[in-house]
Amino acid sequence: MEFAAGDYVYLKVSPMRGVHRFGIHGKLAPRYVGPYQVLEQCGPVAYRLQLLDILSAVHNVFHVSQLKKCLWVSDEAVEIEELPL
Repeated sequence: MEFAAGDYVYLKVSPMRGVHRFGIHGKLAPRYVGPYQVLEQCGPVAYRLQLLDILSAVHNVFHVSQLKKCLWVSDEAVEIEELPL
């Protein structure tokens, strides 16, 4: 799957089985957060995202397997500030 600059994508937060992110376990744990805007393609399968300031410690280049295309940007998104890191 390819993304162009300006597209919006969701970022996968639980890439492996048994790894828990954001302190929530089980079926109700968020699988994806976002949407985030794609800034550029850094390689054949790597993309740079425009992350929030709260995620400044996270590297902003991700493999295409960690991204999911966002078809439309909704105003009712899960805010990352609400999730304890």
